[in-house]
Amino acid sequence: MPNRLADAASPYLRQHADNPVDWYEWGDEAFALARERGVPVFLSVGYASCHWCHVMAHESFEDDSVARALNEGFVSIKVDREERPDVDAVYMGAVQALTGHGGWPMSVFLTPEGEPFFGGTYWPRSDRQGMPGFLKVLEAVGTAWSTQRDEVVDSGRRLAAHLAQQQDLGAGEDGVDPQLADDAAELCVRAEDRRHGGFGSAPKFPQAMALDFLLAHALRTGDEGARDTAARALEAMARGGISDQVGGGFHRYSVDAAWAVPHFEKMLYDNALLLRAYLHGWQVTGAERFRRVAERTADYLLDGLRQPEGGFSSSTDADSEGEEGRYFVWPEAEFREVVAAAGEDPDRWAERFGVSPEGQLDGANVLHEAEPWPEGDPAFDAALARVRAALAARRATRVSPDLDDKVLTGWNALALGALAETGAALGRADLVRAAADCARFLRAELVVDGRLHHAWRRLHGARVPAFLEDVAGLAQALLVLWEADGDPAWFAWARDLADEAEERFADPDVPGTYWATAHDAERLVTRPKDLWDNATPAGPSTLVDVNLRLAALTGEGAYADRAERTLAAYAGRAAQAPTGYGELLRGLERRLSGPGEVAIVGPDRAATAPLSAVYFESWRPGAVLAVGAPEEPGVPLLADRPLVDGAAAAYVCRDFACDRPVTTPDELRALLAR
Repeated sequence: MPNRLADAASPYLRQHADNPVDWYEWGDEAFALARERGVPVFLSVGYASCHWCHVMAHESFEDDSVARALNEGFVSIKVDREERPDVDAVYMGAVQALTGHGGWPMSVFLTPEGEPFFGGTYWPRSDRQGMPGFLKVLEAVGTAWSTQRDEVVDSGRRLAAHLAQQQDLGAGEDGVDPQLADDAAELCVRAEDRRHGGFGSAPKFPQAMALDFLLAHALRTGDEGARDTAARALEAMARGGISDQVGGGFHRYSVDAAWAVPHFEKMLYDNALLLRAYLHGWQVTGAERFRRVAERTADYLLDGLRQPEGGFSSSTDADSEGEEGRYFVWPEAEFREVVAAAGEDPDRWAERFGVSPEGQLDGANVLHEAEPWPEGDPAFDAALARVRAALAARRATRVSPDLDDKVLTGWNALALGALAETGAALGRADLVRAAADCARFLRAELVVDGRLHHAWRRLHGARVPAFLEDVAGLAQALLVLWEADGDPAWFAWARDLADEAEERFADPDVPGTYWATAHDAERLVTRPKDLWDNATPAGPSTLVDVNLRLAALTGEGAYADRAERTLAAYAGRAAQAPTGYGELLRGLERRLSGPGEVAIVGPDRAATAPLSAVYFESWRPGAVLAVGAPEEPGVPLLADRPLVDGAAAAYVCRDFACDRPVTTPDELRALLAR
């Protein structure tokens, strides 16, 4: 019989609806019951595409004896970390403090007041390879609660106090030394894995924000080391198994250092951030490979994750038919059969895709570029397209991984911003339209009673008030979209969101820092802050970019002051661990490169389009673009910018001091080149 999670909106929670565990969703009801029964709370946090979450579910949560122990001795709560990143952040901090590491599934034991006193990540059902079995953990926690409750409760209170102290960044720098960008880039270059590209060893993550910072830094300074480090990582990922060579897009991370064998889930945020990085990689280096990867990634977002209403789903699973990667890998015989049926030479393409009898994963092959493919060869490109189409058609007959179709505002913001910028740069109007459709969907469905919300799912509507990452991320994306399509509504909404971030999330006691939750949000045992750029940009880092853009567009110094305070607050941390502050450092590059302002005025979009296209020929990390009619209401950068003899005109400015207006693409191109 299904448990109460059968009615949950989250696809991850609904995956556990048939467990014999008496699960509750996060909320007052569960904690009130724990207080009434005098038992601790077991909190399990994961997400729909998490492989080890599935493993623990099958081993333990579907097991009657485990369920009996949980139901008799605990109140059990299941949380989707993507739906409640605040809950995840608080208790992940506890697990890291207790064990020195974290991850998902996350398993935490709490007092009925929500204070954590013991936790970990994945536990097998029974003892295995030095890990205690989950049944043994439950027995030990239950015994401690029964016999040493006062000590356990005191431990929880002390840990909660410690977590609150961890949110204190301390006093920030007096200002931001421009040398920080040079030093951070140098540290990133030194941290590079020169053999395989990227940073660190196995498991290896894309680090798209750090790569974007290096590209922006190289563009401003001419630093070849920064440019080449970013380019080598982009090249290696494009060629590796982390890139879906058949369907486009990227998997979450590589389990090895060489990008060969991925962890197969696909996340919306990874693909949005990598789309942006590959677009900029092409613009900075001129490498056509990066442009093609950007287009394939954009097409994957539209074909694989876009919903009919205009929003984007969160992820696809790593598993299908109970096996990780089954949908994506190829036995040699099947690969050869498909290629031959397409009229192509199986030997040639087996060599190209690195296909062998032994494979890389239990006898199956993860397709990759064994050697770099030729550039600028139309015959090769046509044959590759035929092979990919045949492989995609065969793969479509398999059982596909599950789709987590909840829509998250912050992740959708990353996607719509990347699509809008890519569409403008590549002349792909369809990508700009998709971005605008997404923005309209978010405005229609995720704004309830004037307040932005975090999550939405069909038939369930908007859920959970927005977090800082949603407000800041959407503000940034709307400013990018406004540059691409010129709809002044996007500028107005972005400005409102930036002001909302300051009013409802800023910490007045620590200038430049922001809480992850609004001032009127649900109170947890501690109030979390976004302290670094993790898998997605931290809200404060995003706000640096937003506020610097708004300062240039409006001429209002208050926005620049906000950005300066945030840069100063995080400068010390960014200097020590630059790969963890890629988005913040990209914001610093905007400050050091700008402000550059380009205003294009004309009677309509048809008149301004040729001039706008010139602006998007290059990446301009320190510039902003305003396009509209002269004296467009609410856009100060367009004020006092008349047409020239009735023709569309471009004004190139710095600190609101402008060159003479120009009216032709060639004139604008020459002016921007200066």
